[in-house]
Amino acid sequence: MDKTPSSCENCLILFSCALEFDKITKHNMNNLIIDAANEKIFLMLIKDKNIYSITHDNSKTNYEKLTILINNFLKENGLKIANISNLYVNRGPGSFAGIRNSLAVVKGIYVTKKIDYYCFSFDDFDNLDNDNYENIPTLCDKLKFKKNLINPIYLS
Repeated sequence: MDKTPSSCENCLILFSCALEFDKITKHNMNNLIIDAANEKIFLMLIKDKNIYSITHDNSKTNYEKLTILINNFLKENGLKIANISNLYVNRGPGSFAGIRNSLAVVKGIYVTKKIDYYCFSFDDFDNLDNDNYENIPTLCDKLKFKKNLINPIYLS
């Protein structure tokens, strides 16, 4: 009797290996979440399996230096912007100035460093229980958000 795997079994083995590789790759990604739509500017870094976050006052001065705040936050956690795998930015609803500035910064990073970004709104996750910041990359992936698409929601 022949013990060599059939082509279907080979496909299943390859598919299983691909899924495992995808899991490993996602755990080794560095994801940066930026939320300037609310009362505070919130930054979260998901570095491998570690989570770091910081908040700043949502003020005109901080909007003007948002890239500096991001770079300092990354530097404190041993990274540079070039080490980021994906960016996630809150598109609102919320502060017009905060959303506009955070989207402009993210778009600038995309253009200069070719780092993909995903725009999210907590409204997108209304029916889900795990809508915490640390779950945003997984939720965006699960809901098949399109990368590099801006669709802001401003409060009137």
